[in-house]
Amino acid sequence: MENNFLRVHSFESFGTVDGPGIRYVIFLQGCTLRCKYCQNRDSWDVNEGMLIPIDEIVDKILKYQNYIKPSGGGVTVSGGEPLLQTSSLISLFTELKRYNIHTAIDTSGMFRITDNLKKLIDLTDLFLLDIKHIVPSKSKELVGVSNELELEFARYLSSINKPMWIRQVLVPSLTDNKNDLLKLKEFVSTLKSVEKVEILPYHNLGKFKWENLNLEYPLSDIPPATNDDVERAKKILGI
Repeated sequence: MENNFLRVHSFESFGTVDGPGIRYVIFLQGCTLRCKYCQNRDSWDVNEGMLIPIDEIVDKILKYQNYIKPSGGGVTVSGGEPLLQTSSLISLFTELKRYNIHTAIDTSGMFRITDNLKKLIDLTDLFLLDIKHIVPSKSKELVGVSNELELEFARYLSSINKPMWIRQVLVPSLTDNKNDLLKLKEFVSTLKSVEKVEILPYHNLGKFKWENLNLEYPLSDIPPATNDDVERAKKILGI
């Protein structure tokens, strides 16, 4: 019964940055990471959000398919962390495939590859994989856990030739070290199914969500990444 529902944080009906074309974006509730730069701090609690039936979500999506499909777009599930609701996403994506709708998941990839997860991966056309930090110790400092699982996740996607976009948030003084970016470049070069590498400039627009929860924003002293910061990182990465 639980697999017939998704715990949802919010929806975006006209997304243009989370995969190709125009996307219907579903932000799921719940995350076990503790990213210091998180824009959706209110999405962490796994017991909050809206519990919505899968068929109701499919009905919402179908209302927009006439402009999603012609644009080369589809549905992207983000979060929170989507893979916390793997079984429910299998149900959703199975339905979407009946309508030939492109599916994408924006994830940290911080999960062991189980048979259930393999089922979801098979139903997913594209992964937007957020590499939190290429250095294990720095990943743990930044998001609360080391990076071994997400790197192994990337290797698995590569091994089955599953399309992926590699993303990294560029946080001044935390993820912009030249040597670290070169290590990221080297790792990406070992993957055979990467279609795009994206640098997402850090900003503090989500700070108010931390404050609304009476929490201290961890990166108050860190300035937003500038266009020059982004261009420098892209040059190092060769993108």
